[in-house]
Amino acid sequence: MRNLVVRLSLVALAGILVSVAGIEFAHAQAAKGPSGLPLPRFVSLKAKSVNLRVGPSVDYAVAWRYLKSGVPVEIVQEYDNWRRIRDADGTEGWVNQALLSGERTALTAPWMRGKGEDIFVNMRREASSNSAVVARLQPGVVVKVGECNGDWCRAEVDGTSGWVAQAEIWGAYPGEAFK
Repeated sequence: MRNLVVRLSLVALAGILVSVAGIEFAHAQAAKGPSGLPLPRFVSLKAKSVNLRVGPSVDYAVAWRYLKSGVPVEIVQEYDNWRRIRDADGTEGWVNQALLSGERTALTAPWMRGKGEDIFVNMRREASSNSAVVARLQPGVVVKVGECNGDWCRAEVDGTSGWVAQAEIWGAYPGEAFK
C-alpha cells in the first residue's frame, strides 16, 4: 500500500511539473508580440516629430507630439504596423512602427527631475562604483546605450562615453543584459 501511495505521489508530482512547464511555456509565448519580438521592449523615437495617437490608426486623434528623436520608449503592445508605447512619465499611446528605431537609448534618473540642482548620475570610466567619474549627468539626459551587463550600461552622450549604473537609468530593465 505504501508503494502505491509513493507511486501516486510521484505521478501527481510529475503532473504538477508538466503543468508548471506548460504555464511557463505559455508565458514565454505570450511575451512575444505578433512581430515575433519580445513584449515589452525598449526602443527609441526615430523621427524628430512623432504623433502619439489614442488608437492604432491615423484616424485616431493625436494625444501628444514628441519633438525630439532618440527619446527612449517602451513598446507594450503591437497591432499591425502600430506600436503602443509608454514613455518614462508613464504616458501611453500608439505610434507607427516606421517612427521607431531599435537603437537603445535611456534617460538618466527621470524620476529625480526637479528634486534639486545637486543631484547627478555619475558616468564612470569602468563598470564599477569605484571607477573614476568621467561625467556628471543631470536627471533626464538622453544617453545612447551600447550594452548592459545587468548592473551597468555602457553609454555615450555628447562624445563622452562611460558606464552608468543600470538602476539609475530608464531604458533598460533591471538585470537585463545585452550587447
